[in-house]
Amino acid sequence: MRNSRHGHRNVLAGMVAGLGGALAIGAMEWFSVVAQYPLAVIPFATSIVLVIGSPEAEPAQPRALIGGHVVSALVGLAVLKLLGPHAWAAAAAVGLSILAMYVTGTFHPPAGINPLLVVSGNLPWTFLFVPVLAGAALLAAFALVWHRWVRRQPWPRRWL
Repeated sequence: MRNSRHGHRNVLAGMVAGLGGALAIGAMEWFSVVAQYPLAVIPFATSIVLVIGSPEAEPAQPRALIGGHVVSALVGLAVLKLLGPHAWAAAAAVGLSILAMYVTGTFHPPAGINPLLVVSGNLPWTFLFVPVLAGAALLAAFALVWHRWVRRQPWPRRWL
């Protein structure tokens, strides 16, 4: 008997998801060149893997995708302002961002690197808008088009 993980349907679904992820990251890279700001500095690749590969998961919903990136970046910016660009402050910011994402209902694991990047890189407040908010919104828009128009499947389960 054939293992269901290797069936033709699952291989095709994996190919479609892989194509979607590659197209999304390619579009993000194109946007970053046009905007002259490197969107790839935050974990959009892992976000798109989650949103395209497991679209039914709670962390793959728009509230978590966009909110998690914004909340975690805000935590990083606040910690940076209060404590400075120290390694211990970056570690504290990651822990606090996990708490903040849980409390706000925006838990999105790939966003956990944002506060580390913000604090360790001593990044400005503008980082919150570009690349964080712009990139997360672009990924949500791509996922919506991908799931509804290409895969002909509903996404998201809910917006908020």
